[in-house]
Amino acid sequence: MKKDKSLKKIGVITSGGDSPGMNACIRAIVNTAWQDGIEVVGFRHGYRGIVEDFVQPLHPDDMRLVSQRGGTFLKSARYPEFREDDVAKAAAKNLTKHNVDGLIVIGGDGSFRGAYHLEKFWDGKIIGLPGTIDNDLAGTDTTIGFSTAVDTAMEAIDKVRETAEAMARVFIIEVMGRHAGFIGLHAAIASAAEAMIVPEMEPQPNLSELADNIIQARTAFPDSSYIVVLSENLWPGGVHGLAENLGKSTGVTCHACPLGHIQRGGRPNAQDRILAMQLGNAAVNAMLLGSHNVMIGLENEHVVEVPLNLTFERDKPLDQRLVDLQLSLQGVNIASKEANKTS
Repeated sequence: MKKDKSLKKIGVITSGGDSPGMNACIRAIVNTAWQDGIEVVGFRHGYRGIVEDFVQPLHPDDMRLVSQRGGTFLKSARYPEFREDDVAKAAAKNLTKHNVDGLIVIGGDGSFRGAYHLEKFWDGKIIGLPGTIDNDLAGTDTTIGFSTAVDTAMEAIDKVRETAEAMARVFIIEVMGRHAGFIGLHAAIASAAEAMIVPEMEPQPNLSELADNIIQARTAFPDSSYIVVLSENLWPGGVHGLAENLGKSTGVTCHACPLGHIQRGGRPNAQDRILAMQLGNAAVNAMLLGSHNVMIGLENEHVVEVPLNLTFERDKPLDQRLVDLQLSLQGVNIASKEANKTS
């Protein structure tokens, strides 16, 4: 296919919650575009930057040392006002004023909803790139920042495990993920957690079950630690409420430990840097070949294009094999101990 020679300038934003690898993605976009003689500009603070004209030129010379940095040097923001037609029209007007022919949006489902909304009022090409630690976008196996976030959660849980083991304590560790349990599932497996609570589990474990499991574990291993990985916004009262209720039900002090925004920070790992640059490069090439209103993702190690609306209109399921793996492993130690007693 022939490249679109009318594509002269591309705009880039990072939108919504930041994720490790966004800077590496911007680098790939800028360097790829410049190889084809395409100018690149960035709008700071996401969609708000388009509306309020926070624009800056992006040049390969400025990209040399950004790939290893976390966060996003273009800054990011949540901008719910963008749902309003007048605000989206103002963004379209500014994009036209700056002679932007295509816009690449790095973000999650909310950012893609914004891009889908903008398309109604602007004639330029729009491509989304999956940048979110939540990994909850349908149409791609993984998202920019997810792998690093899991690494960060695992390392934090490992550190908590050491002090928990020294003091024979129970910890409830809350991880991010909003309405998706990808971080919770992967962090629970990687850290050998004794229990996991993620939104996709059916049925959800109740307080009595959780308390019984803790009591059994404390009976079998009174001097050992016990780790529960909990997805955020899932339990009434949050991680502190669950820890308090479990403490009352078990008679064992249960410590709440929300990991919070540490999961978004830090240098992106190798996997996220490679993914980010692969997708950034693919986005520019796809736009040159005429792609529009799609997300560029990765499925089975192959770059794919998915209609933007399908990324947020469909649910992305957890890998049931991994769910079964965690559930099968988390109770083995207690069962083994009980078997030894009766043999």
